[in-house]
Amino acid sequence: MSSPVSLRLASSFRNRMILIFFMIIIVPFLLFAYYAHIKAIEGISNANMTASINYLQQSRGNFENYLESLNNQINGLIGNKQLQNLLSAPPPADPASEDTFTLNMVSLIYQKTSTIDAFRIHVYPIDPSKYTDYMSTIGEPDRVQDEPWFRKSLATVSPTWRLSMPEKGYFERPLLTYIKRFSGLYDQIPRGLVATDLSEDQLKRFFSQSGGMVDQKVLLLDESGTVVYDSHANQWTGSPFPSERFVRHIAAGAQGSQTVTIEGSKYLATYVRMDSYPWTIASLTPLDELTGTIAEINRLLVIFLIIYLICCIGVVLYITAYFTQPIARLVRYMRRLEAGNLQQIIPTSSRQDEVGWLYRGYGSLIRRLEGLIADASRAERQKKELEFQVLSHQINPHFLYNTLESIRWKAENHGRSEISEMVSALGNLLRLSLNQGKEVTTLGREIEQVKAYVQIEQARMGQTIRILYSVDGELKDVPFLRLLLQPLVENAIQHSIRDNFEQGKILLSARRDGEELVVDLVDNGSGIPPDVIEKLEMNSDPHAKSAEGAKGVGLRNVNDRLKLYFGENCRLSIETSPGQGTRITLRHPIIKDGELGQRK
Repeated sequence: MSSPVSLRLASSFRNRMILIFFMIIIVPFLLFAYYAHIKAIEGISNANMTASINYLQQSRGNFENYLESLNNQINGLIGNKQLQNLLSAPPPADPASEDTFTLNMVSLIYQKTSTIDAFRIHVYPIDPSKYTDYMSTIGEPDRVQDEPWFRKSLATVSPTWRLSMPEKGYFERPLLTYIKRFSGLYDQIPRGLVATDLSEDQLKRFFSQSGGMVDQKVLLLDESGTVVYDSHANQWTGSPFPSERFVRHIAAGAQGSQTVTIEGSKYLATYVRMDSYPWTIASLTPLDELTGTIAEINRLLVIFLIIYLICCIGVVLYITAYFTQPIARLVRYMRRLEAGNLQQIIPTSSRQDEVGWLYRGYGSLIRRLEGLIADASRAERQKKELEFQVLSHQINPHFLYNTLESIRWKAENHGRSEISEMVSALGNLLRLSLNQGKEVTTLGREIEQVKAYVQIEQARMGQTIRILYSVDGELKDVPFLRLLLQPLVENAIQHSIRDNFEQGKILLSARRDGEELVVDLVDNGSGIPPDVIEKLEMNSDPHAKSAEGAKGVGLRNVNDRLKLYFGENCRLSIETSPGQGTRITLRHPIIKDGELGQRK
């Protein structure tokens, strides 16, 4: 039952160690690496965004300057008097007039083409159906006025733009056409339209890839989000931009950036809106290209982290094998000890660290416990023997009491009253001395014991012992340690007044002083010999025999018992001098209920 608990404890400790390693070392390392990665990408993205916006602003300025110059060049064409005269009225309906008109128009346009920076120029009359020969010569249908872009251009004074996608056999690349309606120089009568085609070559001069990165794009978007120019081989030209979110983002500001996902790839998209034209210049940079170095650093970081984790696991295994498992085994031994199993072999450890000290300390503890248990077992056996002796001794006093009572009864029957009284006093003395085996009696019973002893001594010696008792009646029921007063009175009789019973007196008084009971025994005898006082002060061997009594019941016995039960403050105080008598003061604490108990 204890083994799984120990294993769980070991596992829990190991898990705590792993958690500590993870929380203190690995987690901060991962957080720092993640933070550094995010900040690096953010820094690179911000730097690229700034560079891209600067580039787009520069491209916007150059492109707007080009368009302004192109507009001036077209205005120069529009202001040509020959062109104005040719388009002032349709040519006559005869073939010769139409051929002359066509030749003059084509020659004029050809001459002006070199002065206009564009791919090609078309000049359309207001009513192309009246110029069939000319329209046929420039490769345009005579019903071109029915097309939406033509009608839209005729309906507005402002220039318009048109994106022409490649047509088979006509042109192979998208063309961005600048269409401008013009009127007469001296009137407001519309003369025609000038359509200037801008090819990829013209636009590439202003919208080329800035960084030379793979899959980087520079785009020109119209108001609806349609791509009108794509620097990457016109891949998206003529199609809506693949991210509607970015198109909505463009409408919210004049310039900015956003991370967009297109066909599973992430791009950093920056844009700048043009001021005078309905276009937005945008740049798409693949994030993989921007973060390529960061990705390499991340791979190295992952490799380092794996190695680091392996090292950490090795450290945890080392700690587990060298520290946790020995502690777990020690816990198992402690569980067995807790279950009462002392018969277990504790392996010795030669380690000089804390674990070795634990093993050696635990082994010493087991041996000490075994010794204590053996001592407790011996003490228990001795207690049983003493209890048996007490039970045996309890039988003997009853027999002795009965015998003494029989002697007293026979002495009274034979008229020996002094013998009867002496036997009665001896029985009372014996009864009070034994006190039913209890260590605590009362002050009143102790006084009765002294009186019984004095009565026996008087009968034995045939002398009257003058002893006075001064004890308050309320103190007689105070708990008192037994056999304290009788040895003192015996000492006073034997060593102070024995040689002078006629003049000798003894005064036994008791009073209460605070929480103490003070008993004074005063006699006017010859005093206590100095050698007895010296032995008492030196606290000599309590088992040694002396003049106080054959069995050591005397001053030293009383003094030792007082110190044993109540401490040094309760020892006897003796005032004596030769021929001046003796005063013995005994201080006994007032025992509370249950404080000392009934000692046996």
